[in-house]
Amino acid sequence: MHEISQRFFFDAAHTLRREIEAEGSKRVHGHTYYAEVAVRGEPNPETGMVWDLGFVRREVNALREKLDHHFLDEVPGLGIPTLENLCTFIWQELKPKIPGLCAVTVERHAIGDKCVYRPD
Repeated sequence: MHEISQRFFFDAAHTLRREIEAEGSKRVHGHTYYAEVAVRGEPNPETGMVWDLGFVRREVNALREKLDHHFLDEVPGLGIPTLENLCTFIWQELKPKIPGLCAVTVERHAIGDKCVYRPD
């Protein structure tokens, strides 16, 4: 079994209601998010690839358009703009289009936060 992945980033703003670090979080603020989608499977004997990364990039770029330079609080289907919900949103958007999708990771490098979503 092999696992391939594609990374991408997007810049976006959001608000967040929370109990700790609440003042800064409830104001509109932004982050650079780094995401990675992983695809798992056996390489196709004819192509030698689990899945053509060009196809993965095409789907990721279409998804990125929904997030990059947007106010995440207003992205349809996202819900509260947490790392957890971003992972789930990316999963739900890409799973029907990318067979073998096995994990989604979203990070904010500048502050050291990371979430990995593996539904199985």
